[in-house]
Amino acid sequence: QVRLEESGGGSVQAGGSLRLSCTASGFVDSNSYMGWFRLASGKGREGMAAIYLGGGSKSYADSVKGRFTISKAPGANTVTLQMNSLKPEDTATYYCAVNLGAVGGPFDFGLWGRGTQVTVSS
Repeated sequence: QVRLEESGGGSVQAGGSLRLSCTASGFVDSNSYMGWFRLASGKGREGMAAIYLGGGSKSYADSVKGRFTISKAPGANTVTLQMNSLKPEDTATYYCAVNLGAVGGPFDFGLWGRGTQVTVSS
């Protein structure tokens, strides 16, 4: 059984940076995406970033392109989301997630962790 554990998050002023990390335990096939989505108050789920474990290709939501960077530790199912130039509208609960078997698109995650809060103040 795959389990995801996030770390990082917190509070920062607009323009600041935060880093989120996530480690997957259990077997995660390389034909999978691993990444992050967020849930903000009053909004639906929004896929942020994903990386294909089999080849390293990366996908980003338009709202975070150029500001967020996803990376994967070599030889480990650990991904990091570096978030720069944060804005108040980035405030949300961020979830590490996987799309096992690469079903659908990169952000069609089917399993996720408990989430970590990110708060950006103006």
